[in-house]
Amino acid sequence: MSFRTLLTVTGADQGDVDLKLAAALCEEINAHLSVLALVIAAPPAGGEYAVVSPAWLAEREAEMRMLEKRTAAVSKLLSESLVSADLSSDYPDQSWADEVIGRRARYADLTVIGPELLTTGTLKKKVIEGALFSSGKPILLVPGGARATLKPKRIVVAWDASLEASRAVREALDMLSNAEEVRIAMVDPIEDERHHGDEPGADAAAYLVRHGVKVVVDRLPSANHSIADVLRQHAVDTGAELMVMGAYGHSRLRERIFGGVTRSLIEGAGLPILMAR
Repeated sequence: MSFRTLLTVTGADQGDVDLKLAAALCEEINAHLSVLALVIAAPPAGGEYAVVSPAWLAEREAEMRMLEKRTAAVSKLLSESLVSADLSSDYPDQSWADEVIGRRARYADLTVIGPELLTTGTLKKKVIEGALFSSGKPILLVPGGARATLKPKRIVVAWDASLEASRAVREALDMLSNAEEVRIAMVDPIEDERHHGDEPGADAAAYLVRHGVKVVVDRLPSANHSIADVLRQHAVDTGAELMVMGAYGHSRLRERIFGGVTRSLIEGAGLPILMAR
């Protein structure tokens, strides 16, 4: 699909790198920029049932002032930009922050998560989970040092024949159709009816070819490396400008305990990644 509205989230202590990145992407494809300025409210020191203290109330008041200051700064930046934009702000409790972000992301086609946000802790986690699990829309991770574009010439699709991967491909279909080369990458693909079929990658390639995508199928051995490492290296070897993949094929709890491809790539992407689920 085409992206007409991009969302980015900014915290009170962030700079303008992510905002300018998102604005540049909007300018590239003539899209609208939606910005959510957000501060996650500090919980009381003793937990949910703690007695409200003057110190905690003072901390919350200080956070709200920070949010107001950040919102004013973002408003000024957007007023000086040539990109069509809107701005909102919110101050949710930590337990509701991902839902607040997810609701906002429902009114955008893509949530852009830039290098500044990727260096945060709780806010990064809430934005990624809120956008992926509560919006039904994809996210674009842009790590530090990576060149972001929504008109990539070379794309790697991390294909595992899952529902999540299928959704990611569908969300990226316009970009895939306009790319010069798309490589369907599978790591240790299983040849059976419940996984990749008799010829791994053939069905995915045929689907994409019917959309005018220039496809190459790559079946990659893991050779005792993690799937995430194999995909990262393959992206480097092929000069990919973007990776497209499904996110959290396993439950979030399982990924937190045992790790997983999604978690590993979020923590060390190396190149822009479009994720959907």
